[in-house]
Amino acid sequence: MFTQILTPVDLSHLDRLERALSTSADLARHYHVPVTYVAVTTEQPSKVAHTTVEFEQKLNAFAAEQAARHKITAHAKMMISHDPATDLDARLRDALEETGADLVVMASHLPNLGDYIWPSHGGKLASHASASVFLVREHAG
Repeated sequence: MFTQILTPVDLSHLDRLERALSTSADLARHYHVPVTYVAVTTEQPSKVAHTTVEFEQKLNAFAAEQAARHKITAHAKMMISHDPATDLDARLRDALEETGADLVVMASHLPNLGDYIWPSHGGKLASHASASVFLVREHAG
């Protein structure tokens, strides 16, 4: 049914992604397909890494850890943006096209008033991508 899963991750907030990561791994095992963990960063130092090389190393290590932990095939894809806060949606669409993934599994927050004005990243991706998008609520309430 699916051939490739794309799972966006924020390396500075991995503790908030556990349900989405588990769901992604479960689907990968079920369909016998690989997962590509994509993360968007800037060329500027951040709290995660001082350089893009260091960031990519951490992302690769994360993907390898997920592969071993969940017994799946996993890859990492780093996307660079001048301003990840404003470019995140476009960078995720680029990653989707570059990987050829046909399923995106990503964490989502509970809807709030702001979502009526600014759509969520997952909602925006689902509106503009040809792939299926599975939004996983991290906290149901």
